[in-house]
Amino acid sequence: MISDVEAARFLQHAQMTSRPEDIAAVQKLGFEGWLDAEFARPRGQTGVEWLTAEGHDKVTPEGEYFWPQFGDWMAWNQMLTGEDQMRKRAAFALSQFFVVSLDPIDGFWPPYMIAAYWDLLCKHTFGNFRDLLERVSLNAAMGLYLNTKGNLKEDEATGRRPDENYAREIMQLFTIGLYELNEDGTLKRDENGEPIETYTQDDITNLARVFTGYDYNQKNVKRRDVEWLDYPVPSVDFALDPMVIDVEEHSFLEVNFLGKHIPAGTHPARKFPYVHDVLFNHPNVGPFFGRQMIQRLVKSNPSPDYVARVTAAFNDNGEGVRGDLKAVWKAVLLDPEARTVSGDGMDGKLREPVLRFAQWARTVGVEAEEGTVYCFNTSRSDNALGQSPLRSPSVFNYFRPGYVPPQTEMARADATMPEFQLHNETSTAGYINFLHWTIRWGAPQMRPTYAPLLPIAHDTEVLVDWLNLHLAAGQLSDQTCAVIGTALASKGVTEDSSDDEKKDLLASACLLVMASPEYLIQK
Repeated sequence: MISDVEAARFLQHAQMTSRPEDIAAVQKLGFEGWLDAEFARPRGQTGVEWLTAEGHDKVTPEGEYFWPQFGDWMAWNQMLTGEDQMRKRAAFALSQFFVVSLDPIDGFWPPYMIAAYWDLLCKHTFGNFRDLLERVSLNAAMGLYLNTKGNLKEDEATGRRPDENYAREIMQLFTIGLYELNEDGTLKRDENGEPIETYTQDDITNLARVFTGYDYNQKNVKRRDVEWLDYPVPSVDFALDPMVIDVEEHSFLEVNFLGKHIPAGTHPARKFPYVHDVLFNHPNVGPFFGRQMIQRLVKSNPSPDYVARVTAAFNDNGEGVRGDLKAVWKAVLLDPEARTVSGDGMDGKLREPVLRFAQWARTVGVEAEEGTVYCFNTSRSDNALGQSPLRSPSVFNYFRPGYVPPQTEMARADATMPEFQLHNETSTAGYINFLHWTIRWGAPQMRPTYAPLLPIAHDTEVLVDWLNLHLAAGQLSDQTCAVIGTALASKGVTEDSSDDEKKDLLASACLLVMASPEYLIQK
């Protein structure tokens, strides 16, 4: 029988919450059965559907079609609502590997640009890595973010050369990384003991030719003339549809990259899928991608053996299929190293601020006074979370997978702890201050209900035990529970106290739990 703590710990790796009904489902189905059920669960409302339902596709004199903030509202609505939690949790992990950020997206309909990208990740979360990779390359938001959109062929008269940004990043960040890897994620080395680079500048220059001639798909776009502009406003369709090729702007020079040759004159319809096949089948992809998914879901510093087992699942799902993401998620989440706590001081990971907040909201219950639940951009570290979904500050994500906090025990152990790149004196204070207000009063379009907790608010011992299980997966020590319980008891809340008094206590309880190191480091 799976214990409550074991179920809660598993759920906090696999999705945002470990509510009572979630724990019961895991205990009934088992770990693998629960995953199978989640893989089969229908998708909830998409980001694009939410934007349109909220009326954010309307053309108004205020120029809202240029406003990016609805993209933040969409992203937080996706993180805070819907029952397809595991899909969204995995998609959030993918969004930190195939990074597109709302920050630099401008022009018409930024929210639809980022929503279509998020929906693409959600759609393919349980599909195949190869399919996802090519669709990422053709996505309009990615085209804008990494300069594939409008990338032109060479022009000898002007000296123009194709933009190399995407050619570099699809190798460095999205598939093979900088150095050749063993299947366990460790570096391969040459006879001098030096790491072996996976590609050269020539590889980038040649590959860049493949990503020329692509631009927004205007086929379904409708344009509306308005009196307040001297140019028409396009419909959102260009943001939703995959980019298309203009062969007149495509480079037909030969391409030589990663030891492969594409003859001059090859049509992009053949060339484009071929280069994705080459990258997908590179032996680095399994360990490069697998290790980062372990980091995003389970632990910051996985052992080489753990990485090797996930690589094996990526390479072959047991039925001869490479890149099956369902097999990858199972390998990551069901591995013995994931399902046990070693006691090693380097075990676990720092919970990401976005995931802490999403867990709290989904666990205690939130509602909107009118309309639907959403939140604002929480990127600032001085008065917010220091992280906001789909708002990475760069293509390198919020933090680098190889980050080691300097002058720490982790550094002395050479242990990677990526999330600590977000953690500093400012972010620590900002996080506490943000929680202090928000978990009691919410945000303009999000109010906490605390419905699951109001019946036990007066019984501090039961309450602390409940929070320990459902927020911390039983990680709080007896001493920490006693300190929190004493602080809460001093408020004098009884069964007959008002709901406002109980909510004040419940907010204090959540703050004390979510500020504790035993909660912040997820084992």
